[in-house]
Amino acid sequence: MKKHCFDTSGISNPLETMPEDIHESAWAKIKAKITSGEIAVTREIFDEMVHIVGTVGQCIKDSESELLLEVGEGDWDHATYTAEVARMQVDYADFIAENTGRAGTVGLNDISIIALAKTLKLPVVSMESAVNNDTSLKRRIPDICKLEGIQHMYFSDYCRAEGLKF
Repeated sequence: MKKHCFDTSGISNPLETMPEDIHESAWAKIKAKITSGEIAVTREIFDEMVHIVGTVGQCIKDSESELLLEVGEGDWDHATYTAEVARMQVDYADFIAENTGRAGTVGLNDISIIALAKTLKLPVVSMESAVNNDTSLKRRIPDICKLEGIQHMYFSDYCRAEGLKF
């Protein structure tokens, strides 16, 4: 059963600051979560995650069927997901990097994972910080999650929620 939706930064950023050659036990527990089927990602996010190196990256590559919820496959509500993606692309068009050319704002891949979380009624794990400024021309994953009523978690929040101690 899916419990969390992950953005690439939810794994890649902690991996940079907690390298797996030093924090072996931590990453062994995360790899177990990856293979358990509890984590959900979209095609866009999975295609980013496969560039993560080391044994964590290999675990992600080897766990495609456990991680990826593909549109048109499986018994999840991909019709609602597709509708949510389309709606969010319109509702947040002024903030999407591919539309505006602005860096430091949400991209279409971010919208995909937020829409998946909305569809599945699950939290999003990312390491992005909120803009927290309604006058800004930028929004990030935590900002859109807040607007959509979706819980946003950082990696440490996820570890606490899952009872992971290293």
